[in-house]
Amino acid sequence: MKGLIGKKVGMTQFFDPLGNRIVVTVVHVDGNVVVQKKSEAGTDGYAAVKLGYGSVHKSEKEGTEPRWRLSRPEVGVFAKAGIAEPRKHVFEIRLREQDLADYEVGQELTSEFFKVGEWVDATGTTKGRGFTGVMKRHNFAGGKASHGVHEFYRHGGSIGCSAYPARVFKGKKMAGQYGNERVTIQNLSIVGVLPEDGCVLVKGAIPGPNGGVVLLRSATKKTHN
Repeated sequence: MKGLIGKKVGMTQFFDPLGNRIVVTVVHVDGNVVVQKKSEAGTDGYAAVKLGYGSVHKSEKEGTEPRWRLSRPEVGVFAKAGIAEPRKHVFEIRLREQDLADYEVGQELTSEFFKVGEWVDATGTTKGRGFTGVMKRHNFAGGKASHGVHEFYRHGGSIGCSAYPARVFKGKKMAGQYGNERVTIQNLSIVGVLPEDGCVLVKGAIPGPNGGVVLLRSATKKTHN
């Protein structure tokens, strides 16, 4: 089991030796650092690693000492681990106890940490669409676009009964906030590694906009040695 934090660069395509077109998402992953290791035998009671990713700027004001644009507790976590430059994004990845030996606190992880052919689950935050109707949000068919329909072409229809139960059931599909939620796409394959660019090529699409932070972890529904 392994994982890396990355930034979605964008999507592109390439052709394999057989001429098949493969659509991929480019994810920049260079700059990952191991901040902490947790063991089942420790105080946490489970095996995991905490990773940091993304550069942090310094606040420089005349007459004051430059400091990182993070809170003191956040900077202290990296200082305790002996890491000179803190990271902007921090994620914890659950592992098997035997996989902890592959990580060391302060270790820099690059794109070569993943190999071509490995399967991963990609987690990201989808684009926010704001307040949308039921047709866009839940793929409703809408009302009939024919005679007898008056200004109800894109409405959701009835949402409940009057006498009993005289309420709207929880979870009823209605208009509302669409997008801007955490989504995981499972069983995506690594089809390319670009060490010179610090990127990996993931087959298929990954949630979120270009520039969004994503988390790549070993696929949970695939067999790993």
